[in-house]
Amino acid sequence: MIELIVETHCTACNICVEVCPRDVLSPREGQPPIIAYQADCQTCFLCELYCKTDAIYVHPDATQAHPQDAEILEASGLLGEYRRNSGWDEWSVHEELRNQHWRMEDVFRRARSP
Repeated sequence: MIELIVETHCTACNICVEVCPRDVLSPREGQPPIIAYQADCQTCFLCELYCKTDAIYVHPDATQAHPQDAEILEASGLLGEYRRNSGWDEWSVHEELRNQHWRMEDVFRRARSP
């Protein structure tokens, strides 16, 4: 379940809002989005995958919330871990991290096209 958007990392690009299939996030003009409907999160990790600044943390437990502390998350190295382990974006150049199963941008782009 989505737990945290680290405001100091977020650029307010709202890509996470666009890719969320359950509309869990609400955009704010020039500010990080709000986790508006946390209980609706299906823990698909798309928001975390598409966040190029590693500002989002999704806990793998989809059944209940697990409140997080931004400082502890930053120190733990968990921010961006899912992107790295999935070989997403800049991590795809690392052969040991490459996981083409998760490189679904073209499929998602086609699905959003009329």
